[in-house]
Amino acid sequence: MSAGADNDPELPTGEARVAPIPPREWPSGMRDAMAALTPPHPRHPLPARGGREGLPKALNLLGTFANHPELATAYHTFNGHLLFATTLTTRQRELVVLRVGWVRRAEYEWLQHAVIAGEVGISEDEIGRITTGADAPGWDPLEAAMLRAVDELIADAEISDATWATLAQHLDTQQVLDLIFTVGAYDVLAMAMKSCRVQLDDDLRKWHSLFGIAVISSTRPNGEEASDGPLHETR
Repeated sequence: MSAGADNDPELPTGEARVAPIPPREWPSGMRDAMAALTPPHPRHPLPARGGREGLPKALNLLGTFANHPELATAYHTFNGHLLFATTLTTRQRELVVLRVGWVRRAEYEWLQHAVIAGEVGISEDEIGRITTGADAPGWDPLEAAMLRAVDELIADAEISDATWATLAQHLDTQQVLDLIFTVGAYDVLAMAMKSCRVQLDDDLRKWHSLFGIAVISSTRPNGEEASDGPLHETR
């Protein structure tokens, strides 16, 4: 995949409401917060020290968290499980996170995980289909149900009986719980990012011309229409 942000007219601009603290100025409590991202019993590979080469480092988000290290430690403990100890596959996790980011129109979250998606076997075509949601052609029954569960949880804070039945056919109890809590964790993160107006980092901005919400909305795959699920239909 190639990316570039030069002369991108749709690139979001603005000013952060909470100024991110540069890494060299992080308070000492951020050491514990970063360590909290590593769960005691990981099920999935941990990133190399300093992050994987070529992937965005999310420094503006981490710098925002640096304003409240105790909160960062608490959230990272939770998020560390969802990233590295979840009973979902990494592909399933990213499908869920991306759908949350799309429905919430959380540019930072969406872009960050659109880039990560390529690392876990999600194609660019599938990223486009995630914006259409569960009704896009090509999903297997489980993945469609997971995407539908995201929409239902965000809209109603409850998975419907029909969607639950499909999930229960394929997932065990721990996996269903990890799905629910992944939606919740990334929904609250989307709220924080949008409310604090976390700005795109330079290493994330370059991906906007490929995966930006406005960009991908204007290039619908197979003529499909983007869907926010039931969230905006009920308002």
